[in-house]
Amino acid sequence: MEYRKLGRSGLKTSEIALGSWLTYGTATERDAAIACVHRAYELGINHFDCANMYGATPHAAEDVLAEALKDFSRSSYILTTKAFWPVGPGPNDRGLSRKHITEQVHESLRRLKTDYLDIMYCHRYDPETPVDETLRALDDLVTQGKVLYIGISEWTAAQVMEGVATTRQLGLDPITASQPVYNMLTRRIEAEELPVAAREGIGIVAFSPLAQGLLTGKYRPGQVPAGSRAADPTVNRFINRYLTDENLAKVDKLRPIAQDHGLSLAQLALAWILRLPGVSSALIGATRTEQVDDNAGAAGVKLSEAVLRAIDDILNG
Repeated sequence: MEYRKLGRSGLKTSEIALGSWLTYGTATERDAAIACVHRAYELGINHFDCANMYGATPHAAEDVLAEALKDFSRSSYILTTKAFWPVGPGPNDRGLSRKHITEQVHESLRRLKTDYLDIMYCHRYDPETPVDETLRALDDLVTQGKVLYIGISEWTAAQVMEGVATTRQLGLDPITASQPVYNMLTRRIEAEELPVAAREGIGIVAFSPLAQGLLTGKYRPGQVPAGSRAADPTVNRFINRYLTDENLAKVDKLRPIAQDHGLSLAQLALAWILRLPGVSSALIGATRTEQVDDNAGAAGVKLSEAVLRAIDDILNG
């Protein structure tokens, strides 16, 4: 496993991180989820991502992750979670108010059975709460030692700059991590968000790097493999937007490039993301240990300029 700094911070994260969206506490059986976490740890993955709303019920995925990590030294891994989306019916059971953030951090600490979170993410931008209220609350949690680094997820470049300007003006702890969707088929962050993150020293943790599994190559036109996300009506809305003839054709053209370089298609897609120095980690999801093994094999892979040009020709074609 290879490791990179999280933005300009001193925190070092494995190039491959393991997430729990749509998997742990929901589609994946508890034993299988724990096996994936254990295998990831054995392979040197030190970054485990979660959120308060992941799972069949709020905090369910955090319960599974706590069980999976209980036998490992807390100092040996990075543990993250998030808040924003509704976790209850009340008007304050959502958003990024001081009340909601504070309550959710304490609940996540309890469910994860830990004294601190390495990264606490604002799961989205909250237009109903002043940014200074949100960032002051997170700064207070950093001062209390309950959060080490502040993160954001799916904020636009303008929203990121608003947050950065607020932390500077008020002397608050900086935004250190950004978690946007980024993969070969979704590249919108390249225009603005990536340059802003690089300039401000914010590390990118790219989620959905395999486009919900499409970039593993298991999908073919008119075919939905049994047991796949596309076959699960509770989560297939996330992959359905990728399942177009155009995208499937691009995936087919990428296959020989991966094969010629002794890589799986998933490894090629992950190595492509990690080509950028501003990307600190690619956040995978896995339901089987074999997937963890394969994805971890992308760490340290360097793609030549010729290969990158060939990939861009396919993606832009």
